[in-house]
Amino acid sequence: MTDILNLGGRVSLVTGAGQGVGRQIALHLGGATNSGGVVVNDYVLERAEAVAEEVRAAGGKAIALQCDVSDTAAVRAMAEEAKGKLGPIGVLVNNAGNAGANPSPELRKPFWETGPDVWQSFIGVNFYGVMNCTAAVIPHMLERQAPGRIITIISDAGRWGDANMEIYAASKAGAAGFMRSVARTLGRHGITANSIAIALTATPAVQRTLEGDQERLKRQLEKYIIRRPGQPDDVANMALFLASDASSWISGQVYPVNGGFTLAL
Repeated sequence: MTDILNLGGRVSLVTGAGQGVGRQIALHLGGATNSGGVVVNDYVLERAEAVAEEVRAAGGKAIALQCDVSDTAAVRAMAEEAKGKLGPIGVLVNNAGNAGANPSPELRKPFWETGPDVWQSFIGVNFYGVMNCTAAVIPHMLERQAPGRIITIISDAGRWGDANMEIYAASKAGAAGFMRSVARTLGRHGITANSIAIALTATPAVQRTLEGDQERLKRQLEKYIIRRPGQPDDVANMALFLASDASSWISGQVYPVNGGFTLAL
């Protein structure tokens, strides 16, 4: 039987892939049928190298590249280095998120008590980071003259809104809107662009926050139809589908992978 989750020889770049959801996406794509290899990006090189080694140990091809996605010049240099080592990028997963490499200590204040210097922690990685990486790899995809895939990991905060998370929510909503326009622009070239919206997911940061606080976890899960946190595998499964040949007629969409969160409220 033909494996429909075939990557068609495409090289994948996964940002923020040193841990959590990004790590699992890199492992999925690195081990997929006809993968051209995976570029594991993180702003901490040691984390990226560890994940790249996991991909290689499982029989895949991978390289690790350090880069802060909010730095336009660094992103372009990373893309060119990746091209030189593995070939032009055919799949981009914009996974890097949260507050970036150097979050402001004032992020938890009400946003009206801060200003653009603080807001940049969220906007720089979640919005400009997506634009930087997408702009850097589109020429690769056009050069390949073959189907390409752009996938951005957003948040239900950007679809539904979260109290006290206004700037984060705005940056994620902006990224989703950007993806829709990219989809319209590049569809004639066989390049698709989609977003995955996630909710409470058991990343290292979430696990540290909820560890030992079962009452808090129980309160949060009351908002979900499926009463468990999401797992990195849940998101990586959807990312693999959207990166594969199985999704060739899907573009400009936002897929919630959220345990029914937006139905349970």
